[in-house]
Amino acid sequence: MNLLEENQPTDLEQMVGLSRRGFISAGALCGAAMFLGGNLLSRSVMAASVSAASGQLLGFDSVAAATRDTLTLPPGYTSSVLISWGQPLAKNGPAFDPSGNGTAKAQEVQFGDNNDGMSLFPFPGDDNRALMAINNEYTNYRYLYPHGGQPQSLEDVRKAQASEGVSVIEIQRKDDQWHFVQGSSYNRRIHGNTPIKFGGPAAGHPWLQTQADKQGRKVLGTFQNCANGKTPWGTYLTCEENFTDCFGSSHTEQKFDAAQKRYGVVATSKEINWHAHDPRFDMALNPNELNRHGWVVEIDPFDPQSTPVKRTALGRFKHENAALAETRDGRAVVYMGDDERGEFIYKFISRDKIDHKHPKANRDLLDHGTLYVARFDNGDGNPDRPKGSGEWVELTFGKNGIDAGNGFTSQAEVLIHARLAASVVKATRMDRPEWIVVSPIDGQVYCTLTNNSKRGEEGMPAGGPNPREKNVYGQILRWQAAGNDHGAHTFGWDLFVVAGNPAAHPGTAKAGSSNITAQNMFNSPDGLGFDKAGRLWILSDGDYSNAGDFAGMGNNQMLCADPASGEIRRFMVGPVGCEVTGISFSPDQKTLFVGIQHPGEAGNSTFPEHLPNGKPRSSVMAIRRDDGGIIGA
Repeated sequence: MNLLEENQPTDLEQMVGLSRRGFISAGALCGAAMFLGGNLLSRSVMAASVSAASGQLLGFDSVAAATRDTLTLPPGYTSSVLISWGQPLAKNGPAFDPSGNGTAKAQEVQFGDNNDGMSLFPFPGDDNRALMAINNEYTNYRYLYPHGGQPQSLEDVRKAQASEGVSVIEIQRKDDQWHFVQGSSYNRRIHGNTPIKFGGPAAGHPWLQTQADKQGRKVLGTFQNCANGKTPWGTYLTCEENFTDCFGSSHTEQKFDAAQKRYGVVATSKEINWHAHDPRFDMALNPNELNRHGWVVEIDPFDPQSTPVKRTALGRFKHENAALAETRDGRAVVYMGDDERGEFIYKFISRDKIDHKHPKANRDLLDHGTLYVARFDNGDGNPDRPKGSGEWVELTFGKNGIDAGNGFTSQAEVLIHARLAASVVKATRMDRPEWIVVSPIDGQVYCTLTNNSKRGEEGMPAGGPNPREKNVYGQILRWQAAGNDHGAHTFGWDLFVVAGNPAAHPGTAKAGSSNITAQNMFNSPDGLGFDKAGRLWILSDGDYSNAGDFAGMGNNQMLCADPASGEIRRFMVGPVGCEVTGISFSPDQKTLFVGIQHPGEAGNSTFPEHLPNGKPRSSVMAIRRDDGGIIGA
C-alpha cells in the first residue's frame, strides 16, 4: 500500500507541493497547505520566500569554533549564571561544599547536578515572575565525593540519587535581568527517592509490584532525567533515559531474559553501582524494580505538595524528551524518541480532547490513548538531503501481531516492553533519536538523530532517514503529518541537515549536506528548541577532541537555523568538556536560558566561577542582547 493513500492532498496542497530543497518554504508560504503531492512551486516564488525568511530570522554574525573554557557569543550578547549545581533552594539552606563532603540530606534541598531539559512557566498576569522546571540527569563522582570514585556506602548512593531528578525554581526579573529567587515557596526538588504514583494501563500490573510496593502503584524516585516537555495545561513532563545504568546484580553471573537484555541491564552496572549498597537496584533481589523506571513523569510546578505521576500509557523506553502537539479534533499528541542505537520514534495520541478552558480537567489526559511507532520508507536516495514517506503503526494489544504468539498478554505488557512491541511491527531502527520539537509556525516536526557508529551492521542497514554507515556526525530529521493533522497515520519526511566535516572530508559523505560549511560544522546534534519566530536552535553533545573526524569543530555548541532556507549559523560555543543542553526563552523572547552540563568532565575546567583550583559546576545560563532586543533577531 502507498503510505500516502490515506489523507490524500487537497487541491491547495496539490498547488503547493515541495521541491527537495524547499521542504519547509511551502509550509511557510501557505500555512496549513502542506507538501503531499502536486506541482512544484515556481523557482522564483520559492527563492523570494527563502530570501525574505533568511533575512528576517538570523540577525547575528556566526561565531567561530572555539576551545576556550568560557561561553563564546556573538558581539552584542552577554551571559550570566542563573543557577549552578549545589545552590541552596531555601534561604538558610546548606551551601554548596566544593570539598565534596556535603551530605545526601543537603543535596536533596540544593539545585541538582548536570542540568538538562527545562521549561519555563510564567505566572499568570505577571510578566516578571516565572517558574522553571529543570532536569538533573546524572552526577559526576569525580566532583560529588571527596574520594572522587565509585560510591562506597549507602550514604554515597543516597547523595547521588539526591543529585538527580528535577529542580523546580522561581525566577524574577529585576532591572531587565532574570534572577533565581532563593527561599521561594515554589522551590522544590524531586529526586531519586521522592514518592511518585503510577498512572495509566500499566499501573498495578504484577511486573511493577515489589516487596516494598505490593500493589504496583507507588514508586520511589525519578532519575537519569534527560529532556522534557511542557503541556498546554501547565504541567511539566520529565523523561527517564538511561535508567538501566543504575541497576546491577550481586550475582555477577546472573542471566537476564530477552526484555531485560533489550533494555540494556548488565550485572556489573555501568559505572554507577548503586546496587552494591542499595538493594532496590540489585536485580538479584528486586528484578521488578527495573520495570518501574523508564517512563515519562508529569509534575505540577505550581503545586509543591502534589505527587508526580509516571504516565505509563506513553510507553517505557529510554526517553529523550516529549514534544506536545494537538490533533485537528483537539486531542493531545506526544512525540518521543528512544535514545539508543537502533531504537525507535514514537507518538502518543490521547483518547480525550484537551480542555483548554479548564486546565485541571486534563490532569489524567495522558493516562488514556494510543501509542504508535514510526516506520519510514527508504526515501528517494538523494545523496544530499533525501526525502520520503512514512506511517505510524499502532502498538495495541491484539493488533498488528502484538499478541500472545509474540509474547504479550495485555496492553500493560505492551507498554512495559514497548521496545519489543515496536520490533514486532518492524518499526524503523533509527540513529539514536534524541530531542523532538514541533514548529510553532507550520507544525512540522524535527528530530535529532545524534549518531550511530554501528549503522550498517547486521539489522541496521544504511538508507532512508539514516543514510550513512558508521554515522559519527548525526543528522536532523523532519516530517510533516498528512493533511497537517498530527492525528494522521501517514507523513512525509526529509533530512533538514546532515552534519559533517567538509574541511576534513571534502567531497565525501562525511562532509555533510550542502547547508554544512567549514564555518558552521558540528557533530552529534542533541537538543532542539523553537522560539516564537520560528528560529530552530540546535544544541550539540558530541566529540570535542578537535581532532581527526572532528578537527576544527571545537567545544560543543549551540547553532541557530532558518527552517525555510536551511541556513545555519553558530550562535554560541560552550566551555571545555561540556554538553550544551536544555533551552527555554523568557515570554518576551529577550532572554535565552541554556544549560551547560558537565563542564570539565575530564577534570580540565573551572567553569563558571573560574576560581583557583575550583570545581566546575553544571549551570543554567541566561543570555541577553546588550540592546535589550529579541534573541537571534
